[in-house]
Amino acid sequence: MKKNITISLIIGITISALALYLAFRNVPISDLLVYLISINYVWIFPAVLVLLTSFVLRVFRWQIILESSAKVSFWQAFHPLMIGFMINCILPGRVGEVARPAVLQKKENIPFSTGLATVAAERVFDVSMLLILFSILLANVNIDPNLDIVFGKYHLNRETLVSAGGGTFKLLLLLIVGIIMVGYGKTRKAINSLIMSIPYLFFFSGPGFKKKIQKKVCEPLVSFVENFTSGFALIKHPKKICLCIGLSVVIWGLSAFSYYIMALGCPGIELSFAEITAHMIIICFFIALPSVPGFWGIWEAGGVFALVLFGVSSKDAAGYTLANHAIQMFPVMIVGFVSAMVTSVNILQVSYEKREKGL
Repeated sequence: MKKNITISLIIGITISALALYLAFRNVPISDLLVYLISINYVWIFPAVLVLLTSFVLRVFRWQIILESSAKVSFWQAFHPLMIGFMINCILPGRVGEVARPAVLQKKENIPFSTGLATVAAERVFDVSMLLILFSILLANVNIDPNLDIVFGKYHLNRETLVSAGGGTFKLLLLLIVGIIMVGYGKTRKAINSLIMSIPYLFFFSGPGFKKKIQKKVCEPLVSFVENFTSGFALIKHPKKICLCIGLSVVIWGLSAFSYYIMALGCPGIELSFAEITAHMIIICFFIALPSVPGFWGIWEAGGVFALVLFGVSSKDAAGYTLANHAIQMFPVMIVGFVSAMVTSVNILQVSYEKREKGL
């Protein structure tokens, strides 16, 4: 396992370095360094404070989603959430989304499938907010159809942005349909019946083999479905849903405000809060494309694309986007590492345990 982890990290670092090269190959390094030196880094402190406040609210929101099936304290929810986000910053494939319920299972004995369902429910709120903001963006911002930034195999332009938005909308529909299917009693019973009928597909085998399939495959799958369903118990509580929606609005507002505060210390970034929010939304959709750990490179390319829309020079856009990316990532990584130390969680082992099991 250690060999696989080391190889994965080396590949991730290599790809990230290549991604950054692709994003900044047209920006003179000397100009970029001069810009980074000119930033007033005093603004980092309030920007990080606002960012971490948004994560505290994420913890409260996750607590509300979880408490419908299992009550946990603030810190019992805080550590798995920060560890999960930290893992997303250092490993590919957004494995942190799987690691979070794995940590919850390990430390609080909450079924993995239940925790995974609550993460999926949380993503419904985030994706919904993102799509609402994206719709407002497309309605109010005129995106030059000729603006095109090449990043590896991707062409970051209006068409790519709309395509990413469409893919995100399909993901949201899939999540909602899945929640309805497992949350609705009759549908869930039908799914469980289909699972329990799997042994009958092996009509040519003896009863011993069928019984083994039922015990080793069918019963664990049914248990997974039932535990997964309990993670969506929130749908029975409209008041909690409204509270989660309200928290989601504040979370995304604080995230954009963190971007805005950082922009105050960056020369050449004289944009309104609404424009900075649009910049954040565009980055969010571009990093939905398959990318490297921490989204290095694709984040910068998307950020430059977004800022050029508002008349920011490529040099200023590249400098601000790179600095802001670091501000958005490193505090989360540091807090996540501290949470891993406090809870004595081997983050790499937790990440790969679930991968190796095919979850």
